[in-house]
Amino acid sequence: MKLQASLLTLASATVSLSKPTTRQSTSFVKADGQNFTLDGQPYTVFGSNSYWVGLTGLTTDEMDVTFKDIVEAGGTTVRTWGFNEVTSASGDYYQLWNGSTPTINYGLTGLENFDNVVATAKANNIRLIVTLTNNWSNYGGMDVYVDQILGEGQPHDYFYSNPEVISAFQNYVKVWVERYVEEPTIFGWELANEPRCTGSTNATSGTCTTTTITNWVKTMSGYIKSLDSNHLVGLGDEGWFNLPDSTDYAYDGSQGIDFDANLAIDTIDFGTFHLYPYSWSEETPSAMVWGQEWIENHRNAQATYNKPVLMEEFGVLANQNQTTTYENWYSTVIDCGLSGVLIWQAGSNLTSGPTPNDGYTIYPDTPVYYMEQQFSARLKANN
Repeated sequence: MKLQASLLTLASATVSLSKPTTRQSTSFVKADGQNFTLDGQPYTVFGSNSYWVGLTGLTTDEMDVTFKDIVEAGGTTVRTWGFNEVTSASGDYYQLWNGSTPTINYGLTGLENFDNVVATAKANNIRLIVTLTNNWSNYGGMDVYVDQILGEGQPHDYFYSNPEVISAFQNYVKVWVERYVEEPTIFGWELANEPRCTGSTNATSGTCTTTTITNWVKTMSGYIKSLDSNHLVGLGDEGWFNLPDSTDYAYDGSQGIDFDANLAIDTIDFGTFHLYPYSWSEETPSAMVWGQEWIENHRNAQATYNKPVLMEEFGVLANQNQTTTYENWYSTVIDCGLSGVLIWQAGSNLTSGPTPNDGYTIYPDTPVYYMEQQFSARLKANN
């Protein structure tokens, strides 16, 4: 999701650890054909996105409320941000840049805070998909690497091709992966949120293609696998296809993503796609019907490559036929046999106030929240 700019003893103490504590279970979620497993049994991926849980100054008690609300809706899995690139230290962040030199924040507002996220998720039997950078400028992302290393305004797509930038990102990724390599609460790593040839600045070299990003995916997923054989690796993309005769930008490869080529990479364990037809101007014959076909097309790719595929973000606003649309899309996911689904995004009513609301947020005790409970039960029963 491209955000708008407007936007442990858990009950008694804050967890401050140099390394995460060891989970009692040593089991990691695995991919087996088109399914996920845990201890040899089916593992159902159903849940939400909570990009903000480690980035908005929450106490561990507030994190606990957040995860409990997701569990109450039937969630097993939460996708969250493992990045915040800053050039001036403020709030929760993970990497501070001084010119071209980045410094990891290991302290209470950095990785020690993410230790709290992991510990609180673990206490609620939640697994975390951790996304490691952003295509968009929210919380830093790719353009910070490019601007700080190569100079302000350089092409966004140099993130995928410049050796110095790739090396800097690998150094960052290595810290995260090695810190949590033995932690089963981590479901898996995602290379980036919604990678494209263009980002928030629209600065581009004009030479970025699907091959550019697919080669980067091979490099980065292989690098993570060289450090961590325990966890799954996905891309975190929107799921654009690259069909030679298409005139629809969602299918013509123009965004730099070839879903099939990326899913075919040996070091990519599962596929991902997002669904925002109104934001994408995909409303023919209707946003709901277009979305249903989008889900089914990704399910077909799941079968072709015999790997799990997740619809890991989707959203329409409340005034866009939301309830009927979500019922249709959840039903399509279950009926066609897609591997799993995460809604954008979770919300909680904390004592300090409501968590961030971008118009898509689903709070407890609302119609869509109750819908999640029903469809999570159906998906679990199918598995």
